[in-house]
Amino acid sequence: MEKPSKIAPAKGKLGVLLPGLGAVSTTFMAGVELVRRGKSQPVGSLTQMGTIRLGKRTEGRSPLIKKFVPLADLKDLSFGGWDIFKDNAYQSAANAGVLNPQDLEKVKPFLSTIKPMKAAFDQDFVKLIDGPNIKKGKNKYELALQIKEDIANFRKTSRASRLVTCWCGSTESFVKPEEVHSTPEKFVDGMKSNHPAIAPSMLYAWASVTSGVPYANGSPNLSVDIPAIQTLAHEHNVAICGKDFKTGQTLLKTVLAPAFKARMLGLDGWFSTNILGNRDGEVLEDPGSFKTKEESKLSVLEYILQPQLYPQLYGKMHHKVRINYYPPRGDNKEGWDNIDIFGWLGYPMQIKVDFLCRDSILAAPIVLDLVLFLDLAQRAGMRGIQEWLSFYFKSPMTAPGLYPEHDLFIQSMKLKNTLRWMRGEDLITHLGQEYYD
Repeated sequence: MEKPSKIAPAKGKLGVLLPGLGAVSTTFMAGVELVRRGKSQPVGSLTQMGTIRLGKRTEGRSPLIKKFVPLADLKDLSFGGWDIFKDNAYQSAANAGVLNPQDLEKVKPFLSTIKPMKAAFDQDFVKLIDGPNIKKGKNKYELALQIKEDIANFRKTSRASRLVTCWCGSTESFVKPEEVHSTPEKFVDGMKSNHPAIAPSMLYAWASVTSGVPYANGSPNLSVDIPAIQTLAHEHNVAICGKDFKTGQTLLKTVLAPAFKARMLGLDGWFSTNILGNRDGEVLEDPGSFKTKEESKLSVLEYILQPQLYPQLYGKMHHKVRINYYPPRGDNKEGWDNIDIFGWLGYPMQIKVDFLCRDSILAAPIVLDLVLFLDLAQRAGMRGIQEWLSFYFKSPMTAPGLYPEHDLFIQSMKLKNTLRWMRGEDLITHLGQEYYD
């Protein structure tokens, strides 16, 4: 990829399209409105609170990221989305129960104006929920064209000069890549014939990319990461990224596992279990949807620890993941980890982690950062997979044949070095020998 010679300015409104107006989407939108009204702080958002070191440590140059690269301003964001329920964003946020009533009341007029468009939905892919606000069409291609029409209408009515789509919907049943996903032509034929391996999330990805709209996949679904959509992203000069927001338990895995590997500590086993009571937890009760999530969560340790390179340390590790739907907990997910490690001479040790997190509170700033960074990439002419945004995902997309980096610290360095590269600043390697010459 060539370095951008020029980044177009962030002029006009940036429209944010969200398939799925549930807990994550409404927490994100409510939070943006609270922040731009000066009622709260954007904690957890790298684009809003993060700094970036430039040059040598002795230079003392560490501007805010949003001052270093030309990001869209929060005041210029407008919102739209799709959902299988007719509730407006305020009603949906109240039902989700993530934010307290006092915070929701401050943004009730704003959220109440955001009403969901009818969603493309197929219960073969999400078996345990259903709703009345669903598109009708003779085939999947017709549904995808309806989504394209929604995108065009939103662009017009919101008067947005640019758009970004970020999937915040439910986890779909596990789908393996098939021939129908291999080329744009076969994918269109598959939509027209209602091919069973084409999921609703793929329709949103196709509609967005062919409309020239960058697309982020916040779920573990197979969607924007199929060859057909990736080819279209290059043809339409669109930035894409995914998949599966890295929020709670997996975030900590990508912090702890690199520490074990860096110190050459062995790992016998890692048992992870979760309880959560939101819509995501309900959906994951279905074995097909759980399989999709499990594949995403299990891949992390294999790639970080590289047991093929360190068979004595990680060759026999046992990694188990469980997710249990427990309605009383709501959006306040709890993740337990039992980690069996061993050290010098093989002597065993244990680590216990109990992370009582808030799923949507952790996901909302990820949505904001992805929207702003994807828009930046689009204005910089960076088409196709944006691997530098791996920092935000459990299963980062990469070029074919390239293994993903899951180590949070490598991902952070990659993201910030990409921003330096975009602006013509020296990349930072942390070598530092020049200080001792």
